Amino acid sequence: MSIEIRNVSKIFNGFKAVNDVNLTVPSGELVALLGPSGSGKTTLLRIIAGLETPDQGSILFNGVDTTRRDVREREVGFVFQHYALFRHMTVYDNVAFGLTVKSKKNRPSKSEISDKVHRLLKLVQLEQLAKRYPSQLSGGQRQRVALARALAVEPQVLLLDEPFGALDAKVRQELRRWLRKLHDEIHVTSVFVTHDQDEALEVSDRIVVMNRGKIEQTGTPEEVYDSPANPFVYNFLGNVNLFHGRVHNGAAKIANISIDLPEYRQVPDSAAVAYVRPYDIEISRTRHSSDEIEANVRHIQGAGAVARFELERLDTLEVIEAELTKERYRELDLRAGDKVFIRPRNLRVFLGDYQI
Repeated sequence: MSIEIRNVSKIFNGFKAVNDVNLTVPSGELVALLGPSGSGKTTLLRIIAGLETPDQGSILFNGVDTTRRDVREREVGFVFQHYALFRHMTVYDNVAFGLTVKSKKNRPSKSEISDKVHRLLKLVQLEQLAKRYPSQLSGGQRQRVALARALAVEPQVLLLDEPFGALDAKVRQELRRWLRKLHDEIHVTSVFVTHDQDEALEVSDRIVVMNRGKIEQTGTPEEVYDSPANPFVYNFLGNVNLFHGRVHNGAAKIANISIDLPEYRQVPDSAAVAYVRPYDIEISRTRHSSDEIEANVRHIQGAGAVARFELERLDTLEVIEAELTKERYRELDLRAGDKVFIRPRNLRVFLGDYQI
């Protein structure tokens, strides 16, 4: 089932939580609403679910306007951050709940409910725990029970609000891989809210980056990470270094580097900032060209798949973060206090004097 959001706005006590949002989610897609606290992502999710009514705009499922429909008429499954399981019910009864409370006309038989619940528990790898209570489960297991309960009523749309936010890092990583695999099997249209960039990049088909009630950018994980639409998206999606400079008649002067920018050819003179990811900072012990920047090594974190550096520019005293492969790190044999020369690659220049 496709979801279409048309010109949706929602105001709480004068605060515009969602501001004229337009978005289409194709049938079977897994979409992440990503943004900081207060960006409007959870409010938008609740509007899709029917738990909130927009002040303006409309929500369409498969082209049918559902804006004023009751939440029970939307065939939506909702998974909350804190599970919302019934503590006095077993795992089996929690999963079966949505089926048992259906009207007599639409309620499956006991045997049909049993078959479905056991199929779902097998799907979420909890078939051996059907008789346990939520208090006897780990956080990851409870979240899988919550997901099975949402799927039991065969929703046309699955909505998840920070589904792994209450879990520790290792369990969160395991569950997001599991959710991606599950989605590939069931193909239900899904929208999940997160403020975790890694989670959105790893799990989703498409990411919607939100800020202050508006959509900043929509695209595949590769599109939003590799080609951010603006400084906010660049800053929010991973670590980034800022290099201040100026643009004049289609050319940028950033630190010691000159960059040709034909798209800014009509700009006579403007402040500019270049954004560079830590892995795009080259480091050498000796100067190879005039556009390199002198720096001191302040700190090295050598553990892990890559070596991470804190470098201090000698000209501005600004801190630069860099990442090197372990092979390059061993080759350079750097220590804290060493003087180095750095050169940023793949700079993305925006007009204005932005700050992180």
